[in-house]
Amino acid sequence: MNLSDVNLREREFHNKLHLKNKSRFENIFYKAIYNLFKDFYKTIEEGSEGKTVLDYGCGIGSITEKVARQNPTKIVGVDISDISISKAIDNAKKENLNIEYKVENCENSSFPSESFDLIYGAGILHHLDLEKSAKEINRLLKKNGKMIFMEPLGTNPLINFYRKLTPKARSEDEHPFTKKDFIFLEKLYGNLSIKYYGFFTLFFFPFYRHPEKSKFYNFLSCLDNFIFKIKFFRIFAWSVLIIGKKI
Repeated sequence: MNLSDVNLREREFHNKLHLKNKSRFENIFYKAIYNLFKDFYKTIEEGSEGKTVLDYGCGIGSITEKVARQNPTKIVGVDISDISISKAIDNAKKENLNIEYKVENCENSSFPSESFDLIYGAGILHHLDLEKSAKEINRLLKKNGKMIFMEPLGTNPLINFYRKLTPKARSEDEHPFTKKDFIFLEKLYGNLSIKYYGFFTLFFFPFYRHPEKSKFYNFLSCLDNFIFKIKFFRIFAWSVLIIGKKI
């Protein structure tokens, strides 16, 4: 497996991350994009039954296990972190789930072309060389296959300021999405579906506890949906859901 210097740094970062038994402090903010995770899971579940599926950058397999229960014909999880894959394999055995896990370089995997009907990933592309990884995903997808990814944006100045204040909380090479990344993906996949999340829900996150039960969260989410219809305000979103189809 050929790895670039960036690949090696990413593997080291995520190996160290998954050797720890405690969660990252930043996890407290993820409730602000509960609606993104909900839409992400729903979209995957609708397209996974009876399909060959790849979890691209699967980590310890938390999402892979959920998708495995949706009856895909085959599901594979890949990650550059051998520590993550080892934990994922152990977890799948405990849950008696039929998942194939492999340590792979997502930018240049060993799978044959057109191996998968569906490829998805959660916060992985911004850790990779986007040109290499997007072309690899396109190579691996069957004709009319679907890619589903959720990624952070790098356009909100306040979020970017927080990132500068907390450099050790993330890998040094990560690059949240900007306009040029979407332009590249649109050239490769044609029409993309892009939905934006996390402005009011993030700004007011101290004022609700459980978003799935919170009327206030639902109100904030509706406000986000409204303002993100206006192109200018999309730069203030935290994250996006990206859906593409191989032509």
